[in-house]
Amino acid sequence: MTQNRARTVFLLAHTGRPAAIRSAELVVKGLLRAGIGVRVLEAEARDLPLPSEVQLVGEATPQCLDGCELLIVLGGDGTLLRGAEFARASGVPMLGVNLGRVGFLAEAERDDLDKVVDRVVSRAYEVEERMTVDVVVHRNGDIVHTDWALNEAAVQKAGAEKLLEVVLEIDGRPVTGFGCDGIVLSTPTGSTAYAFSAGGPVVWPEVEALLMVPISAHALFAKPLVTSPDSVLAVEVLPHIPPGVLWCDGRRTVELPPGARVEVRRGAVPVRLARLHHASFTDRLVAKFALPVSGWRGAPH
Repeated sequence: MTQNRARTVFLLAHTGRPAAIRSAELVVKGLLRAGIGVRVLEAEARDLPLPSEVQLVGEATPQCLDGCELLIVLGGDGTLLRGAEFARASGVPMLGVNLGRVGFLAEAERDDLDKVVDRVVSRAYEVEERMTVDVVVHRNGDIVHTDWALNEAAVQKAGAEKLLEVVLEIDGRPVTGFGCDGIVLSTPTGSTAYAFSAGGPVVWPEVEALLMVPISAHALFAKPLVTSPDSVLAVEVLPHIPPGVLWCDGRRTVELPPGARVEVRRGAVPVRLARLHHASFTDRLVAKFALPVSGWRGAPH
């Protein structure tokens, strides 16, 4: 028990959801009962029924996770991506509990909360690294913005009235150009997110690759492309059109002026995810999308 008292877990929750409030209360009580400290942001603590033993931190910075062994995130995809920002900046592994609809980044569902607490207490989890992308925006040869993404960087038109005119480039060579609603530049983790909605392929997380997926392109050749993880993908916005926008993980956005160039490459810093079990990605895919598999008999013995 002495060893457990030295341990601390950071809890991040979508406090606007009643399910998250109930889930947070259960997780906090279970961890404290086992002698594990819990740390929470003050802004979230106001909406949570927390015991006085919980540590409160005022400013949401990577340093607020100093000394924590794990980041537990309760919520939907948006909250999990917010947690990924903390996880990447701090290096602390993230354990996601899905309280939303799909939640591919989550390791558990709300019905598994008791199991989550037990696994954390007994340290019965493993940590894997997920590839990210680094994003750089150039204009007239100058760097005007830098960012990153776990799922995707999306170059999109800013309004509904006109198409975005772009030229695509891979490893310093032009590939094609067309008018479109946008381009998704994705990691394998993001292949089941925006890239999937745009018609891109599902890529297993252990595959190292980058994806380039057009959105509603007006062109004969506008297929999703899968490249080496060491490739550099670029989207050049033609100078004669209205500005576009860059979205990173659907959370951070910046306007792209006419003539902007967006470069995406493998990220220097991965996001570390805590895993509770060894379920295959195939099973996860079937479960998340409720895919029909009745009639399957398996390989002959």
